[in-house]
Amino acid sequence: MALHLGYYVCLSEAYRRADMGQIYPIARGSAPLLTAAIALTLLHETMSPGALAGIALLGGGVVLLSLRGHRHTASQNRAALVFAVLTAMTIAGYTVVDGLGARAAGRAGSYAAILFVVDAFPMLALCLYRYGWAGMAPMRHFLLPGLAGGAMSLAAYWIVIWAMTVAPIPLVAAVRETSVVFAGLIAVFVLKEPFSRVRAIATVLTVLGLALARLF
Repeated sequence: MALHLGYYVCLSEAYRRADMGQIYPIARGSAPLLTAAIALTLLHETMSPGALAGIALLGGGVVLLSLRGHRHTASQNRAALVFAVLTAMTIAGYTVVDGLGARAAGRAGSYAAILFVVDAFPMLALCLYRYGWAGMAPMRHFLLPGLAGGAMSLAAYWIVIWAMTVAPIPLVAAVRETSVVFAGLIAVFVLKEPFSRVRAIATVLTVLGLALARLF
């Protein structure tokens, strides 16, 4: 619950300050980088040349997006990047915890259902603390999109949690991160965000890096 709450808050604050096309690849692409750094420095694990090449490509894509993939002021961008990296840290944390939790529970469906129920309470408490009941009023204008997004989020996470009970957690996490491609398409065609040459190159590097890091 704590990790998920941190994820919601950090991702929302990042989106408040920068484009989805910039934030999403950084948040998702940085999570495997953080995991690899921990494995190499603290756990002293070895990685194949393909995995190291993938990490290098992934890092290049994330850095390129961080430095050149925005259209906001420097102060806005710095704050957005901080929140994007914090989001990546929570992603790495909750992926491992939820994978182990679902395995310990023995039933992925039950774990996902309970998780989505209990997740609502800390977020609601935080919103009430910050904005009061009056701050809930704008929700009425986004009720249907919110319900649709919640249903898709539940379905997607249910699938991910089930997959982590039958396959290695790093493999499932890596396949999940290919969502940066779909996020980029949504940002361009739905949200009408600019898709510059820099963003295109950075997105390709990120996807190739994820593939190399996990498949080889």
